[in-house]
Amino acid sequence: MWERYEEPLSLDEIANTAILSKFYFSRVFRNLTGTSPGRFLSAVRLHQAKTMLLETDLSVTEISYRVGYNSLGTFTSRFTRSVSLSPARYRTMARAGLTERSGPAHPDGGRRTCTVQGSIRSPETGCPVRIYVGAFREPIVQGRPVACEVLEGAGPFALRVPEGVWFIRAAVVAASDFPAPPWERRPLLVASGPELCVRHGHDSLPVRLVARPLTPLDLPILLALPELDSPRLPAPHVAANRVPSLTGA
Repeated sequence: MWERYEEPLSLDEIANTAILSKFYFSRVFRNLTGTSPGRFLSAVRLHQAKTMLLETDLSVTEISYRVGYNSLGTFTSRFTRSVSLSPARYRTMARAGLTERSGPAHPDGGRRTCTVQGSIRSPETGCPVRIYVGAFREPIVQGRPVACEVLEGAGPFALRVPEGVWFIRAAVVAASDFPAPPWERRPLLVASGPELCVRHGHDSLPVRLVARPLTPLDLPILLALPELDSPRLPAPHVAANRVPSLTGA
């Protein structure tokens, strides 16, 4: 998928490459990545589209075709849903180094909220780091997190989320990258927790995250967690449910 994302890959073709039936392949793939082959391929395509939007002057239409979409409308709607900005606005704001502040991605709508307590461990990177922890509705890091926190190194965190099922994801970024252009900020390490069912009045087990290098099996990060923390803020901390823009690469 990473090498041939622009092609109209079918599940049968991908499964044949692994010499497995498509049903068994889909089950194994989901166990390893946390999502289906189709969702993973879509995430790879949108990730590549982000790079092209920032590093080339190709039109949005041309980029949509180059990442495997035959319909500009489909590409635009999926990009906007995943990245929280349209392709054109994403390009303009990210290149200008702008941010777009907003409230939580998913207002609780009257639902009771609960606090998810956790901690993250990270291997030594040789440089100061910032760690971005967010709660998402799906395994894919996309859209705005319902809650997030920015840490100045490994340690405890707390996220205030509505009742429901959430996925806790984190990225470790070199603090020396700031204020580098958004497209130059790349996670050094990532971390992910299991599916978390949060219910009011029921204590959930603490979330223990361990940061590690990215692998080809990791879902692409469709938003830039570093952009949760504007370089203009006085301190690198974003409290739960206080979510600035997500415009980076």
